[in-house]
Amino acid sequence: MPPPADPPGGDAGTEFSTDRGALAERGSPQVDPFHPQDGDGRVVSAVSRETSPAGDVSRETAPFQVRTAAQIADGSAEFDDASTPLARAAQHSVLARTGGLVKGREVPRPAATRVLVVANQKGGVGKTTSTVNVAAALAQLGQRVLVIDLDPQGNASTALSVDHHRGVPSTYDMLVEGDALADVMTECEELPGLWVVPATIDLAGAEIELVSLVARESRLQRALVADPRIGSAADAGEDRFDYVFIDCPPSLGLLTLNALVAGREMFIPIQAEYYALEGLGQLLETVEMVRKHLNQSLVVSTILLTMYDARTRLAANVASEVRTHFGDEVLKTAVPRSVRVSEAPSYGQTVMTYDPASAGALSYLEAAREIALKGAPR
Repeated sequence: MPPPADPPGGDAGTEFSTDRGALAERGSPQVDPFHPQDGDGRVVSAVSRETSPAGDVSRETAPFQVRTAAQIADGSAEFDDASTPLARAAQHSVLARTGGLVKGREVPRPAATRVLVVANQKGGVGKTTSTVNVAAALAQLGQRVLVIDLDPQGNASTALSVDHHRGVPSTYDMLVEGDALADVMTECEELPGLWVVPATIDLAGAEIELVSLVARESRLQRALVADPRIGSAADAGEDRFDYVFIDCPPSLGLLTLNALVAGREMFIPIQAEYYALEGLGQLLETVEMVRKHLNQSLVVSTILLTMYDARTRLAANVASEVRTHFGDEVLKTAVPRSVRVSEAPSYGQTVMTYDPASAGALSYLEAAREIALKGAPR
């Protein structure tokens, strides 16, 4: 029987496979290379990739390491980038269900508080989802994290199970009324080491009220600078916050401007679709204006691809385009489309605690580890 003809419109082996091997591959965190195919177009096994980091050890010859549940729980088993997806899932499941850190798996604390602004003027790209899940993952990795909900919808507050009805101390009181940061934040019950400043519906009117205030674009910056737990290790000590994530609304108004002035780093989630690239160009123009006039230290340090579908060429093209322009700022981990990630907020949880063994949770854990290990920009 003659071999099947090449698919129309391209060379043999260039189409994405939809066989059972491809489905198994999408069950693990989406880490580059985005298309794990060999030269013949066959999907390479996720297990062989994970046990062969250098790419030169076959599945048959790769050493198989068995880790017991007891080793995972007490931290005596070593986990690194060569761990299998199953081992990573088991590790993270234990980590979440024991209420935080697995012994010996914490990442180094930064020398000073890193303030990251999570912004993208296009809606629906995963800003809030990425904010709460990366923050939760960092808390699970031993960091002290603060999330500031700057979106009047209060979705970050919902996902972290923090009250945000009218009358609760919130970002509105901090920005408009001048309340201290310590008076408006609360610790997340589900995740020790994670604090939240919730957003209430009052924040919807803050855009108008801020217009008449003095130094309206730097209100958030002053609140952060005034808090003794934000700063360097020498100034703030061991009780300092390691990370501050500011979740912005999907617009470029005064609330987002306050965040851009207060932050040192830009964390931009990008959906792997064409419209997201258009919104990114407009956002970068705004960032450049802020750098020129209000905050010269602001840099784009982190870009995370979200809702990545490895079956489509569009996602691959968007990923390639973003990586070409931004290089090392783009995290190697991409977050796949996941029902579990979408379900978690309806239970007042992040996916990190709702389903810690899911592909979405493991991807966010890897992304958080990348952010921590890469360090703050110089």
